[in-house]
Amino acid sequence: MKLTEIKEKMGSLERVLEQDVARKGTPQQSWKADPEGEQIDFAPEPEDEKNLEPTPLATADAVYDDDADDDLADLGFAMGRMRLSDRIGGFFRPKMAEELSVSLNGDVAETRPQSHNSLSPEAPISHYVTSPQYNKFLAPGPTYIAPSSSFFFSSGQNSVSLIDYLPSKIIANRLLDQYWLAVHPICRIVHRPSFQRRYDTFWADVEVGVEPTGSLQAVVFAALFSGVVSMSDSAVLMAFGTSKKDLVDNFQMGTETALGRANVIRTTKVETLQALVMYMIPLCRGEISRSHSALVGTALRIAECMGLHRDGTEYGFGPVETHVRRLIWYHICFLDIRTCEAQGPRPHIRSEEFDTQFPLNVDDEELEAMDPPTMSASRWTDMTLTLIRMEANEMCRVVWVDQQSLQKRKISLTAVLGKIENFRKMMKDKYLRYINDNIPVQHLGRQICEIVTLRMHIMVLHRYHNSVSYKIPDRLRQIIISSGTEIMERAITIETSPALSPWVWYSSAIQQYHSALLLLMEIVAFPNRKEADRIWRCLDYVFEIPSNIPKDQRGRWVMTEVIDKMGIYIASRKVMAPSSMLERIGSQSTRSGSTTSASPPAAVGKMRQGNGDSAYGYAPGATTQHTQGPETFSSGVPSFSSPAPQPAIPVSAPPMQGDKTIDIDWHEWDKLFPPDCNPNYMS
Repeated sequence: MKLTEIKEKMGSLERVLEQDVARKGTPQQSWKADPEGEQIDFAPEPEDEKNLEPTPLATADAVYDDDADDDLADLGFAMGRMRLSDRIGGFFRPKMAEELSVSLNGDVAETRPQSHNSLSPEAPISHYVTSPQYNKFLAPGPTYIAPSSSFFFSSGQNSVSLIDYLPSKIIANRLLDQYWLAVHPICRIVHRPSFQRRYDTFWADVEVGVEPTGSLQAVVFAALFSGVVSMSDSAVLMAFGTSKKDLVDNFQMGTETALGRANVIRTTKVETLQALVMYMIPLCRGEISRSHSALVGTALRIAECMGLHRDGTEYGFGPVETHVRRLIWYHICFLDIRTCEAQGPRPHIRSEEFDTQFPLNVDDEELEAMDPPTMSASRWTDMTLTLIRMEANEMCRVVWVDQQSLQKRKISLTAVLGKIENFRKMMKDKYLRYINDNIPVQHLGRQICEIVTLRMHIMVLHRYHNSVSYKIPDRLRQIIISSGTEIMERAITIETSPALSPWVWYSSAIQQYHSALLLLMEIVAFPNRKEADRIWRCLDYVFEIPSNIPKDQRGRWVMTEVIDKMGIYIASRKVMAPSSMLERIGSQSTRSGSTTSASPPAAVGKMRQGNGDSAYGYAPGATTQHTQGPETFSSGVPSFSSPAPQPAIPVSAPPMQGDKTIDIDWHEWDKLFPPDCNPNYMS
């Protein structure tokens, strides 16, 4: 049997090598994902990784009962600055309320203040959905913008006049200036010099009474729409004397009307597709519904029908045209990942199915020079910030594929984390060394680069954090804590730094504070961690914890709030858990949607509860002694040494028989993360 497996792997390796030789000379990023069938780690699988399993309580696919209420927004619920739904980290978590309840040892009722309006098993779920208190956290937030489907089904012969939505040229110029300041640097999708000429053509046509082409109308209105969305309510009121909502509604309707006139569904014009993607950028940020996901899928199909997944150089396009096509394509790639994380089930774009190259790292003016560049510049340029986002997004696509390979045991966890670390080092050498933090947009680039690369650790490890069958090793736990804390700190910096205020409007598209939930569970279990002060500063900001909550009860108060709200949302959405999940957690119910209480199941398989045991196998608040821990590099990545023998961790109940610990190939680990000499990462 072993000989057969070796022969099969050798045959697969030979095929991969032959394909690599055939592809030699093709310009391609070295970290870019291979087809899923080639995601095979040919190194021997470490003995201590063979039993590693992600939690069975997270799955890619969601199912709902037919009598679910479609009138209820599918945006989840608000918990401070965070928005949670039945999908967290891109995975469907129908039993999240039970998971959190178990981590509180099931004593949710004891944790809940007397004044707290908790769920009552006797009350119908409609009571909570319609009550003002609960409707507030289920309702969309102030930044939510719902797309309209009217322009998709328009005949293109709309009787509404362009003048009905078009402001004066003075107002339009002010909004375009706002677009260049707040939207263009972070979401670059136009070539500024050529777009400025198109904008001037638009107004020249309007001033002589000629209606501009549909595609030109659409792209101009989309830019003005983005400019309005990027402004604060007070700035809009001061500049234009009207509310932001009214102005947003006006330009959204104008953009949708123009897209309908441009026949966006059957268009072959790049400018029309460009307008559609520009329109979706302010829509797809923190709160994303399934309608956003469907809209992105439509844009993707239109783009593929127009050949944007093939690089413009193959068809003889000029530098500017090629540049714009690349910008549009990679923005669609970002929207694909973003909507996948929010609504699932998985990314539609596969890395092996397109060959469009990243845009060159050059300034816009260089593309119109007599001798335009053909190679990226080794410096900070107009494109650098957008390129950081694009390259990190494609690495996220690689991690998505690697997660499936991990599930099938085609690749080791050590190899995936090593790939992420190599990418982080590449980004640091390629972009971060050119950053001048005294320049706000470059400082923003550093914050975003660290956020989008550190979150890959969370993407890989979050399913192992609350594992049902195995305890996660301390050093893996420490990666989650170090990366999660730094993600939140940098996100808070973006939202609170006055120098970065022009770009705050887009911060929720970069990250959604979901790592705060993992850190909350950690700090409740281990309140004496040395990072406790840093973590609590972040949690206070994210969850907006009332000041009257005693410090020693903050964590449990937040978790109780999340459990209650999650229970209401899950029940109202009629979420159905797969039977295999119900078997694993020992539940006798076949529908979580029928359970209005957020209390844990009567039996929770191997998830321990009661007598002080948390979901991790540790008692909340227990003092623990740990082995060598992290020390932060200048890049912010924790360093880890090989594990030393670990002393027993005191808990109030004896550990279960057969309790196992997830472990790693630490010899390979030390090559990726050099050992440090700091033995105390917990106080």
